[in-house]
Amino acid sequence: MFVKILKGKIHRATVTDAKLHYPGSIAIDSALMEAAGILPYEAVLIADLNNGNRVETYVVPAEANSGEIVILGAAAKLVNPKDLVIILRFCYCTTEEAIKCKPKIIVLDENNKIKSTV
Repeated sequence: MFVKILKGKIHRATVTDAKLHYPGSIAIDSALMEAAGILPYEAVLIADLNNGNRVETYVVPAEANSGEIVILGAAAKLVNPKDLVIILRFCYCTTEEAIKCKPKIIVLDENNKIKSTV
């Protein structure tokens, strides 16, 4: 049996821009992606702390150390610039693997720089 478990998280990212007319995704500073273990084109869940919306999409890398968190496509109707979001990465694994799993979690400051790791 497989379980779905948290594998990585970017906590309290500030959305820097939203572009409606774009094939749907989220652009994330590639240095932040690496720190949270998120791969290019990987599926993620975005939870908006400002309005409670949750959106599933995929990630495209933005310039490293740019601090960019850009909502692209239809999600731009649900998540706005300056909103605080949590970006969650999950994986499926066996119960035995899940017990040993340690997610890569980063917490960001107001400038989308890593404040701490959990």
